[in-house]
Amino acid sequence: MADFVFQGTSVLSLDGKGRITVPARHRDALAALSNSQLTITRHPDGYLLVFARPNWEAFRSKLMLLPMSADGWRRLFLGSAVDVEVDSAARVLVPPELRAAAGLSKDVRLIGMGNRLELWDAARHAAHEADVLAGPMPEAIQGFNF
Repeated sequence: MADFVFQGTSVLSLDGKGRITVPARHRDALAALSNSQLTITRHPDGYLLVFARPNWEAFRSKLMLLPMSADGWRRLFLGSAVDVEVDSAARVLVPPELRAAAGLSKDVRLIGMGNRLELWDAARHAAHEADVLAGPMPEAIQGFNF
């Protein structure tokens, strides 16, 4: 499981208590990687990062090595990090302060991004994706064979 890669987009809804249901395609991997223990934190682009606990610990270790000049960024990631668990009904509570920080409404997207997941408000994600598609394709990707 150490080489598991999160990928794909899941269309989800926050329930009345601010919980999402973890998609079936990610449940087994999260259970194996972290015993269903996750860490959620803010990203400066207005969405939430969702890590299996070991992946969070690796990211946190890198943050701790940054120089003091990066304290503002370290504070953003570490200061907003919340440890959560997938419950017996495969749900995760997204804390209210993180829901507010990411502008999450009822409709959300959970996007696999390799070693982490991203949780976006659906409308915010659509706008972000439109901005990306309106811009030029990065040179590094232009050389790919499709």
